[in-house]
Amino acid sequence: MKKKDAIIQAATFLFSRKGYKDTAMGELSKMTGVAEGTIFYHFKSKQGIFLAILGSLKEDILPEFERYQNAESEKTGLDMVEETISFYLYMAKSRADLFAILHQRYPYELAENNPECRDILEAIYNCFVDIFESAIAGGQEDGTIDPDLTARKSALIVFSMVDSMVRFRMNNLYDVGALYKELIDSCRRMLENRKR
Repeated sequence: MKKKDAIIQAATFLFSRKGYKDTAMGELSKMTGVAEGTIFYHFKSKQGIFLAILGSLKEDILPEFERYQNAESEKTGLDMVEETISFYLYMAKSRADLFAILHQRYPYELAENNPECRDILEAIYNCFVDIFESAIAGGQEDGTIDPDLTARKSALIVFSMVDSMVRFRMNNLYDVGALYKELIDSCRRMLENRKR
């Protein structure tokens, strides 16, 4: 593994568990066996490392969502919403360190003054919401989802519910598995076309 990749991997681990502000560069240096000067040669600053991690989230996870979205399916739009919920929960669990960083306060504080960070966060969230919106729009076309709903707003609501479940799991607040059926049922009731 290249030094730069090892630094990103170790920083992701540390930032996800300790947070950006409580992670010392000395810890990162010790964990990777790379001198602090070499770390700063590759990334210029601690913030640069953090932006590289967010960038890797965008580079690694978003293509998986896009492949999922573009997969051929004969399912209804309402079924696709359910599958999208399942896929999002799966991705958040399989990439827990990256999602933990995404759910911390620091990226949003940084985005207030850093256009690069804001652009990365917008791209990440737009991709997530776009997938839900696409499934909802498909359901409106096939008649399984209420055609009077605004697809984008409905997608934002569904995504917010699902992302909240991820936060619950990360913070060990609730057994998300026990809430899965109720989440799916709630989304179906909210979206389904009752006029058919």
